[in-house]
Amino acid sequence: MQSPPSSPDAAFAAKSGAARSEVRVQRRALVPYPRERMYALVADVERYPNWFDWCTGARVLARERARVQAELSVRMAGIAMSFSTDNLESPPERIDIALLSGPFRRLSGHWAFQSIGESGSRVVLDLGFEVGSGLLAGALAIGFRQVADRMVDDFCRVARIESGRG
Repeated sequence: MQSPPSSPDAAFAAKSGAARSEVRVQRRALVPYPRERMYALVADVERYPNWFDWCTGARVLARERARVQAELSVRMAGIAMSFSTDNLESPPERIDIALLSGPFRRLSGHWAFQSIGESGSRVVLDLGFEVGSGLLAGALAIGFRQVADRMVDDFCRVARIESGRG
């Protein structure tokens, strides 16, 4: 069974501020894989460059108990940038994300993983960010929103491939 693409819904709509570059992306998908598997894929930051064309680098900066600090380098819409986040892991239910450094004024959100039946799960990404001011702020907001908007689908694709169904 191939999982359908993730979808925004009425309560999960992207919101952009006119005066600022505020963006909220909320996506969810039902997948035929256990939440533990989907959680493990999202938590495996160092493999992102192998899986995703938008990720040019990833590394764990620090790991202490349930807290992981990681840096991602991404390229979108011809713009390259790096940022780091502080991630609070609550396996296999949730990963909370908070900005440490990067071109954002603000970046926060979470991944959530809910069991559905015996072997399926619901994957949810709720991410809000605001880029700093400057010439590239608008392009950066659009580009990062495109990346964030496809992340759930990308993880579903990786799960299919790694389970031999892709």
